[in-house]
Amino acid sequence: MFYLRDRAVTPREYRAQPKLQFIPQRVNPFLLRLVMLMLPIFLRFRLRSWLPAGISQIQVTNAKILAEFYQQFQGGKIRLLFAARHVEVDDPLSMMYLFSRTLPRTARKLGISLQYPFFSHFLYDRGMTLWAGRWLGWVFSRLGGVPIHRGKSLEREAIRTVRELLINGTMPMAIAPEGATNGHSEIVSPLKSGAAQLGFWCVEDLQKANRSEEVFIIPIGIQYYYVTPPWRKLDKLLSQLEADCGLAVQGIGSSASERHKDIFSQRLFNLGEAAIAQMEAFYRDYYHCQFPDRHPGDTPEAVLGNRLQVLLEKALQVCEQYFHLQPQGNISDRCRRLEEAGWCRIYCQDSTDPNALSPLQRGLGDWIAHESAIRMRHLRLVESFVAVTGTYIQEKPTIERFAETALIIYDAIARLKGTKVPHRPRLGWRKSQVTIGTPISVTQFYLNCQQDSPREHRQAVKKAVKSLTTELQIALEKMIST
Repeated sequence: MFYLRDRAVTPREYRAQPKLQFIPQRVNPFLLRLVMLMLPIFLRFRLRSWLPAGISQIQVTNAKILAEFYQQFQGGKIRLLFAARHVEVDDPLSMMYLFSRTLPRTARKLGISLQYPFFSHFLYDRGMTLWAGRWLGWVFSRLGGVPIHRGKSLEREAIRTVRELLINGTMPMAIAPEGATNGHSEIVSPLKSGAAQLGFWCVEDLQKANRSEEVFIIPIGIQYYYVTPPWRKLDKLLSQLEADCGLAVQGIGSSASERHKDIFSQRLFNLGEAAIAQMEAFYRDYYHCQFPDRHPGDTPEAVLGNRLQVLLEKALQVCEQYFHLQPQGNISDRCRRLEEAGWCRIYCQDSTDPNALSPLQRGLGDWIAHESAIRMRHLRLVESFVAVTGTYIQEKPTIERFAETALIIYDAIARLKGTKVPHRPRLGWRKSQVTIGTPISVTQFYLNCQQDSPREHRQAVKKAVKSLTTELQIALEKMIST
């Protein structure tokens, strides 16, 4: 908190705010073309920090499938959705390259004529505009993005917009079914049912309109590799993290290389153990959490993984108790519900303007908003480690897995130190591998669940949505190159 004379000036998220408004999509072909032209710059530099984005190569597998199905879409024969992996915040750059470079290039090779624009509408988290700035909502709107609240069902405006775009949009729709990044190229988080549900809505709306287009979902895998293994920069990052955790710095120096894998593995293990031990003490001393005894028969990695999962559970419980929520679903689902509960207290859900309240009411509203924002830091901690296991590196000790784990620890420590949006250090130039999967017919799934009575039909559709989501999960996991 900062003070200006006798007035307290608090961060924006610590004050009661008006209700978050829906941001309608308004595609601007000029801006879309401009962003496409600037893609090489975005691939190398990130806005705000101007640190190297680190993507020097993007390779696409099975691009022919994309070109052929996009042609059928533009010809009015099919409706199309893309279900893409969401490894990290740079994934949209890989998707943008896919549509702006790979798609037209492949179409020309195949003699396929496509009409501009060839891009896709996309769903994005409404919360991104809170930490990145309102400008992001303006840009996403004009690129065809539709905002959603991850912690609850789509709002009425979002539902209406998405369903209209699904059947009448001039571009396909893209969605990240994992719901959030997990920082792991080789682990697919449990998928949400949103992509499958959108597909079924599209089929239903087409049938109501007496239209015959078939609806397809194309799974898209994204995976990252380092062009040159950055062992020296990894060594430097680990040294920084060791200092942050109060450990003796075990830097190797300029001689750091692949032959030091065992040393890097031990350093990461020590970092994880130190961070978990300090967080256990924090929750034990200040939130009265109890932690179970350790099982001496387990391997050290298994013990560390179990301790991490218990720690995340305690952090979620602390947050859920404050917001009076019962645990429901997996860790990711619980984080989304907590996020929505916090937003409901920070952003007024009715038409009341916080500035129109009496000074006393506004003060109480700011108090609640402040407390809610602080409590939400527990779920941000959990989000950092949502897919982390104690055996990820042990199973396959590659530079990619070493780097991913170190960067996840970096994010968590940076947030605990007070950084709202950590700017990750870039360890080296990377290659993005984008894989186009086998298209899945949503229409066939829907036709297979037709029933005589409306009630039986609804139950069959629910099962079909679950089944389609499972098939998408399997398809994305199969595309991981091991």
